[in-house]
Amino acid sequence: MANEKAAPALLKDILGPQALTVIADAGAASSPQFDHGAFLKAASFGLDALSIMERVRHIADALAGALPDEYPAALKIICAMAPRLSHGFQAVAVTEYVARYGLGDFDASVAALADLTRFGTAEFAIRPFLAKDAERTLATMLRWSGSEDEHVRRLASEGSRPRLPWATRVAALKDDPTLAAPILEALKADSSAYVRKSVANHLNDIAKDRPEWLLARLDGWSQHNAHTKWIVRHALRTLIKAGEPRALRLIGAEHGAAVDVRQFSVTPDHVHLGDAITITVELISSAPHTQRLVVDYRLHYARAGGKVASKIFKLRTLDLVAGATLNLAIRQMIRDFSTRRHHPGDHALELIVNGQTMARTGFVLEGTATDAIAGPLKD
Repeated sequence: MANEKAAPALLKDILGPQALTVIADAGAASSPQFDHGAFLKAASFGLDALSIMERVRHIADALAGALPDEYPAALKIICAMAPRLSHGFQAVAVTEYVARYGLGDFDASVAALADLTRFGTAEFAIRPFLAKDAERTLATMLRWSGSEDEHVRRLASEGSRPRLPWATRVAALKDDPTLAAPILEALKADSSAYVRKSVANHLNDIAKDRPEWLLARLDGWSQHNAHTKWIVRHALRTLIKAGEPRALRLIGAEHGAAVDVRQFSVTPDHVHLGDAITITVELISSAPHTQRLVVDYRLHYARAGGKVASKIFKLRTLDLVAGATLNLAIRQMIRDFSTRRHHPGDHALELIVNGQTMARTGFVLEGTATDAIAGPLKD
């Protein structure tokens, strides 16, 4: 019907039939040795049932059946295909061929990954090499950290993350998540925001397993450089949300704040799925000097059996002068997603300033249980 909304696109469809045709055409254009028909037949078989990363591996195996048996010849074609692809995830699938079939030729394979990462990312493909020989692979990645290409420098940091999302875990990094510390040191003032974001995410991974190590390491980094200062702030986000006093001090804030809460409210106080709430905050400084404030709120989701599940959302980080008033408001939708089971009932909200709860409020979600999550529309 005309007024029906289209179903949201699935992430896995990025590697759907159209993408397979692009990859097949890239292979055929790169070499007459590439079997266009064999690839499409193998890659299409069973594709519908696979998730996005399962499709990555499936496509890599289909490439193996369409390429020459000799790995050096196949790798040459793979590298020629990458510039002809039209989406980064197509490149991820192509790099996965190297991960699955190139472990026996370390030098040629990692050199190819450094080249291929420019067209998508080779962060997943480098993981099997780390798993097989972490010392040798990390040494190579440390050299990459000095590359003139930001994509290669980013691969050095992102590919060695202890908790890289969607990637296979590497035993050596699980046992010691600080193994890539020399890479992070080399990149701590990188000129590229693309690289800095990766470094911060890598450090935040470490924070979840070795917070003491992270705090000691970042305490030794000079923040006179704006790039380093940005990395430190974002690397500490998990510890800051947890109210860790040393993390707060590293970004110039104290644990707790001299403020009076004039208002912390949510409207409306009764909602249904699909409704929006507005959270309003008014603070006034009671300090005789300017203070840095980290203002967050914790939402306690109602769960089955009277249990709750909590998530902290960011509001603002700012400097508030003595006696000044701060007014904040954020509009937040209560809408369906597949990542959290949302239940009707009381939902408590806490206002957190510099790691301490300063006020509480809440709202009631009415209706039947469904898959949903609350997500801010803006910061």
